[in-house]
Amino acid sequence: MAGSTPASATAEVAPLGKAIASVSPWTEAWRRFKRHRLAYWSLWILAALALSVLLGPLVYKVGINDIDFKARLAEPSATHLMGTDDLGRDMLARMLYGGRISLAVGLAAMLMAITVGVIIGAVAGISRGWVDAALMWVTDLFLSLPQLPLLLLLIFLFREALKQAFGLEVGIFILIVAVIGGFRWMPVARLVRAQFFSLREKEFVEAARALGASVPRQVVRHILPNSLGPVIVAATIDVAAAIIAESTLSFLGLGFPPDVPTWGRILYDGRDFMDIAWHWAMFPGVAIFITVLTINFIGDGLRDALDPRRVL
Repeated sequence: MAGSTPASATAEVAPLGKAIASVSPWTEAWRRFKRHRLAYWSLWILAALALSVLLGPLVYKVGINDIDFKARLAEPSATHLMGTDDLGRDMLARMLYGGRISLAVGLAAMLMAITVGVIIGAVAGISRGWVDAALMWVTDLFLSLPQLPLLLLLIFLFREALKQAFGLEVGIFILIVAVIGGFRWMPVARLVRAQFFSLREKEFVEAARALGASVPRQVVRHILPNSLGPVIVAATIDVAAAIIAESTLSFLGLGFPPDVPTWGRILYDGRDFMDIAWHWAMFPGVAIFITVLTINFIGDGLRDALDPRRVL
């Protein structure tokens, strides 16, 4: 009969439609992410690096402050795989311990920046009038401030008070995370605000509004989930930026104290021995470089995977 669809064609289309419908957006995003080779292999390299600094001290049981004067400034060998520093302390043990702190600072500062940025951007994006204008004025004010001088000033002013309140390591950790995260939320806020401005005029949000959905429900159920793609990409960039900021502070001598090794602190301590102990500054420098590079590649892959307009 003219205009009728063959039964065989209908039988083929139905399972195909079910298969397409069963694929979740996150499954499709993972498939697209895997096709970005640099990002995919960077994810595995970063995971291996994170596992090594988390589990390495359980296997390599050498104290980070164990002193061996007979092995001062020793180059990498079977006894000390990454050599030693000027006091004979094992560099591998200090690198593994320092990696924990550097990665923890990066993740904690990122979570703080993302949380503050999402809240401020969401409130500004869903509001109109003076609320939006005031929040964006504060955001622009923070963006205009010179970050590094203020970081140094705040750490110089408050490090002793926090050390007395929380202890040496915890106080310095809280201060560094708060200062770094406090100056990384502004781009996230502007990004979320722009996403909210675009999404709140979409048909599915207007339909929810017409059905009587409250503003918080519109935000939580419809707008915010569709804004997570750019936020996740921004989060990866913030981790890399926080690691670099912590390394910079440690290199300038305003980070963790000398007996608490971080990659930046180890790099700072080895700057005067590069001509006679090349390994001292090379290993933390390479670790920072690889970590930041892999995180940036992962961010590129997530940007492409979460953008439905790109064809991978």
